[in-house]
Amino acid sequence: MKKINILVLCLLFLLTTEIKPQSLLEGIGSKIKDKIEEKAEERVDAKTDEVIDKSLDKIEKPDSKEDSDKAVTEDETKTTKKGEQKLVANTKYDFVPGDKILYFEDFSQDAIGDFPALWSTDGGGEVKTLNIAPGNWLHFNKEGCFYCYNKMINFPRDFIMEFDFIPDENFQNDFELHIYSDNNESENVNTDLYPGTRGIQIFMNEGGWATKGYTSENDMKWLEAHSSTNPPVINSVNHVIVWVQNRRIRIYHKGEKALDCPTNIYQGNELNKIRFSSWNSGCKPYITNLKVTTAAPDMRSKLITEGKLVSYGIYFDVNKDVVKPESFGTLNEIAKALKENPAVNVKIIGHTDSDGNDDQNLDLSKRRAASVKKTLSTEFGIDGNRIQTEGKGEAEPIAPNTTTENKAKNRRVEFIKL
Repeated sequence: MKKINILVLCLLFLLTTEIKPQSLLEGIGSKIKDKIEEKAEERVDAKTDEVIDKSLDKIEKPDSKEDSDKAVTEDETKTTKKGEQKLVANTKYDFVPGDKILYFEDFSQDAIGDFPALWSTDGGGEVKTLNIAPGNWLHFNKEGCFYCYNKMINFPRDFIMEFDFIPDENFQNDFELHIYSDNNESENVNTDLYPGTRGIQIFMNEGGWATKGYTSENDMKWLEAHSSTNPPVINSVNHVIVWVQNRRIRIYHKGEKALDCPTNIYQGNELNKIRFSSWNSGCKPYITNLKVTTAAPDMRSKLITEGKLVSYGIYFDVNKDVVKPESFGTLNEIAKALKENPAVNVKIIGHTDSDGNDDQNLDLSKRRAASVKKTLSTEFGIDGNRIQTEGKGEAEPIAPNTTTENKAKNRRVEFIKL
């Protein structure tokens, strides 16, 4: 490249000078030749620097509408990846967890490698940690049935059950969840295809979801529903939400209402137990973070009339302060109450459990309260001047931090009418 530029300069010199070519060639000498090469190199370097500078300017400060639009698109993509703009897009998350936790299990009290002390099985399994997700996970590494035998949950008519599960690469046939009625308090696992006297059977497989409401009274009868919307993702954390409302059942997954059947459950259910089943020897899923709450509280009454609302329906990742999309239903109802009562101001208070460092818990609770305020303001149009925030960390538990369930109760967001 440099040699070509030197030749060009030499030709230009010959064309523009009055010196005869032969005289030039005879008298050019090494000094002039070196000077020409030096100048050529300087010009090549200068041109290279110019190209680099222009490229950097376009990255740092777009100088055209097209470049500006590209930069905005990239910023928006980054924001979406951070989870800060997903809330509005997930309006199908219309469920609203209540103010009472009825059951919680994350296997944190169990030793790695053991089967959970509070569960029973006719198959096999062990608690493990994973490289793709935090916490302890129960691995169903042998086919069979698995249930928590030490607690009768006594589900109300309306409730929400959530859990995380990871299907392995052999996940094809059904992984099942039963929520059912059974007054037998034996620690032995009920291995019937339809356990108890009546209940709900929920199927998860690579093709989607299915539910079956059943009763054993006067011969077995059932009501079925199927959906292929957003099936479980292999080797990935799937957060599944089941909302039962009298006879209606809804299943949410990956930002969608994956299944909605208004008459899937028989009247008169008094559900009190849960059981997972893995009948396929090739399917060895993992589960954790099982939570059962009441559903659909009268938020307006609690916030406006009673002056205090405790919420378990505002979601954050572990040790994070970004409000997750699953929070939409709860925040939407709170926003409605505030819009209908424009004279009401509120204080948002964040609380944590006692795990971890005290100062870090306090800071986290403050940041979470501030994040909820920001979301109500920016996404739901509530004037930020109407909202105060505070973090209490682990200072005001509502239950002793001695069990996983009590710790879940202490991780909450409160709204106080001012």
